[in-house]
Amino acid sequence: MRAFISGVVCATFILATGQSFGNNYSAPRLAGSDQPDINGIWQALNTANYDIERHMARPAMALREGPHGPVPAAAVVKLGAVGAVPGGMGILVDADGSPSTSGIPYTPEALERKRENAAQWLDRDPEIKCYLPGVPRANYMPYPFQIIQNKNAVFIAYEYAGAVRDVYFDNDVPAPVDSWMGQSDGHWDGDTLVIEVTGQLDSSWFDRAGNHHSGAIKVTERWTPTGPNHLHYEATIEDPETFTEPWTIAMPLYRRMEPSARLMDFKCVEFVEELMYGEWRRYPLDE
Repeated sequence: MRAFISGVVCATFILATGQSFGNNYSAPRLAGSDQPDINGIWQALNTANYDIERHMARPAMALREGPHGPVPAAAVVKLGAVGAVPGGMGILVDADGSPSTSGIPYTPEALERKRENAAQWLDRDPEIKCYLPGVPRANYMPYPFQIIQNKNAVFIAYEYAGAVRDVYFDNDVPAPVDSWMGQSDGHWDGDTLVIEVTGQLDSSWFDRAGNHHSGAIKVTERWTPTGPNHLHYEATIEDPETFTEPWTIAMPLYRRMEPSARLMDFKCVEFVEELMYGEWRRYPLDE
């Protein structure tokens, strides 16, 4: 009975606080403009980088068949619990904003590729090789990022791999070339910063579970202040080459509040040199 009451109290508190963040909150204005001030260091607190869909905890991202069910692949077995996957409720939402249980609307061919990606995660996940994460993945990796805003421009800097984004306003020129982070074109819709991201390479993933897209992807982000230290982040994904219909993710982003908060240096390219090129040493190290 005590556990049941505690659960009800906890659920009521979550609902109440969620409503308070979303009820007609008026964010402080950026000096010299009527825009909300969203400057700051932000971070997601979820397990979406493992899998953006609802998922159970499991022994590892890379698995093999064991005598009584899946066990970690040989290449990661020594990681033990460090290499395990925590469960998560996912960040997919329906049109009304409620959590979605229908899953990503893949075409049959794209779903088969997703399964192949998951089975070959160690070889295929671009995060392992420190490739830039793309959008929206950059926003829910387990690293902070900083929004730097003035009345004419928005710049987003990510701790992971030193990724950056310039948000262009009043720009009607398509991306001249595809890139890992694509081209971000923004405008303000009231207190919501709307960013359309196009021109992304087809090589980035949404997560470590193998969820993928093509070069035809278009991501429409909506960044809305819902409290002094919270942003509501929403992204609608359109990609007719991979999905049968558009779909949406949503999550809160939290402002880092500690006085020493800053982006640290995590340019991970040098950390994967041994993985990528170690075999080409004059005298390769022992495996």
